[in-house]
Amino acid sequence: MSFKVVMTYSDGDREELDEEFETESEAEAFGLEQVSNFAAGSEVLHLSNPGDYPAPSEEAEADYEVFEF
Repeated sequence: MSFKVVMTYSDGDREELDEEFETESEAEAFGLEQVSNFAAGSEVLHLSNPGDYPAPSEEAEADYEVFEF
């Protein structure tokens, strides 16, 4: 039994990540890390070039789901 993470974004996109985990808690931790990376990346892009990347807003969010396969 393995677990995978699917990222969902506020614009409706879904992305199944390639990593496989032996436990659900490992997958949960990875999902939380990816959500944090999404938020940090948005902020970094805006600070590096605000003309091309708008300020992060509450509208652009990421979430994750863990599923067993």
